[in-house]
Amino acid sequence: MELRDYLRILRAHWLAITLLTLVGAAAAFGWTLTQQKVYTADASGYVTPYRNGNDEGSGVAFAADNLAKSKVLSFVNVGTWRAVAEHAIADLGLTTAPEALVRRVTVSNPLNTVVISVQANAGTPEAARDLAEAWIRGMAVEIDNLETNGSDVDPTVTLVPADSAQLPTAPSSPNVRLSVALGAIVGLFLGIGYAVLRYVLDRRVRSADAVERETGLAVVGTIPDEKSFQSASRLVPVDGANSASSENVHLFAVSEAMRELRTNIRFMNVDSPPRVIVVTSPLPGDGKSTTAANLAVTIAASGQQVVLIDGDLRRPMVATVFGLVEGAGLTDVLSDRATLGDVAQPVGELGTLRVVGAGRVPPNPSEVLGSARMRELLLTLSESATVIVDAPPLIPVTDAAVLSNSADGAIVVAMVGKTTFEILNKALGILERSNAKALGIVLNRMPRKKGSSAYYGYQYTGDYYRAQSGGATSLADAAPVAPADTHAPTSDVDVSGSPTPDTQPPLRRRRRSVETLQ
Repeated sequence: MELRDYLRILRAHWLAITLLTLVGAAAAFGWTLTQQKVYTADASGYVTPYRNGNDEGSGVAFAADNLAKSKVLSFVNVGTWRAVAEHAIADLGLTTAPEALVRRVTVSNPLNTVVISVQANAGTPEAARDLAEAWIRGMAVEIDNLETNGSDVDPTVTLVPADSAQLPTAPSSPNVRLSVALGAIVGLFLGIGYAVLRYVLDRRVRSADAVERETGLAVVGTIPDEKSFQSASRLVPVDGANSASSENVHLFAVSEAMRELRTNIRFMNVDSPPRVIVVTSPLPGDGKSTTAANLAVTIAASGQQVVLIDGDLRRPMVATVFGLVEGAGLTDVLSDRATLGDVAQPVGELGTLRVVGAGRVPPNPSEVLGSARMRELLLTLSESATVIVDAPPLIPVTDAAVLSNSADGAIVVAMVGKTTFEILNKALGILERSNAKALGIVLNRMPRKKGSSAYYGYQYTGDYYRAQSGGATSLADAAPVAPADTHAPTSDVDVSGSPTPDTQPPLRRRRRSVETLQ
């Protein structure tokens, strides 16, 4: 993983990271509410040679000061004695054990000074102040006892209480700000760990880069998620229109994605682009039928002759997607009950798209699709049109593998967030074992949210499509013009069996019409 991968992960899971950070801060704040408040008061004393009022020379005073500095470190240790705690207990009338009281007091000596500082902790400000002052007094008594050894002589060094303790205005513990900050940091790291762990353990298809690394095949198309698609309406505008009206402005991103797929297919082999394309998927529900239908519409919008065949003889969907008459279709042509001209239904005003339904569902779909008549039909149609075949899923049945073996290749549709790499590799393995060619992979239902797009890979915003002035539309709204396709063969017979206009170039070799199959 590179740095940009981590950045994409963070952008994709920013909400979870933010929530965990807030949860950590809230948990830390809740913890502070359950803790007993502790107040800290400071008191200090001054270690000095004992003064009896006699006039002393500067040499004696210097020696006395050095003596005080040499003993101050030892006096710090006196502050941890039980005897000092007993003095404080007696002074304040406490019932606390000396050992427990010692743990509530900290004695220190600032560097290069003869000052002894005492910090005392208690449950109230007054108790903390009184304990600090009592502790200084108790240390002074014990230091005097040490210096005189219990006799009546004057001590050489004594501890003089200096700065009295001030009443604390706020508790020293718990530190709410520090606790909340630490909780937020812990929550942030937990959120980042969750995001990275989810990325590492998640085996579902998420991005084009990951699919290409995992499968070794190119991702030839990424179709964004379109919430407006329903079972009765899931087609991009037929004839390639891109009106800025409210009905199909939301489909513009899908239309652009299908045009990108059309271009990628066309340039797979510049000299001989695929003419018979099987569209399949690893499992049902990945969007293969919708993808096949929209791909056929998009190719036909460019002016090329297209025949879309419903090759799913188990759960046919093409006629439903286009809202066409059902009941007659491919199986009727293969069984000589009808001609292709009878069942090929035109779609759109350009006259470049014909749709062939599945027809009657046979008891042996695999044998029908793998028959010699099916192969000959695809070969004949490919001479004058691009043939798109909607095939069943690869893993449940063998129909798609059989069809792909008779075609130029198969496009495998995988659904982002649903298809796993194991399932995708299994489907590709089925194609490989059947000696069929996988033309590429199409990722369906790419999320279009800003946070997800950086992770999933679809970042189209459609800025070039938005009208720059009121009511204006883009150039794509103009009537589609058929581009010159130098690689597509021409024919004197179209898919319905009727002669084509005289403007087409003459045939270079004799081709049979579809009716010769009957």
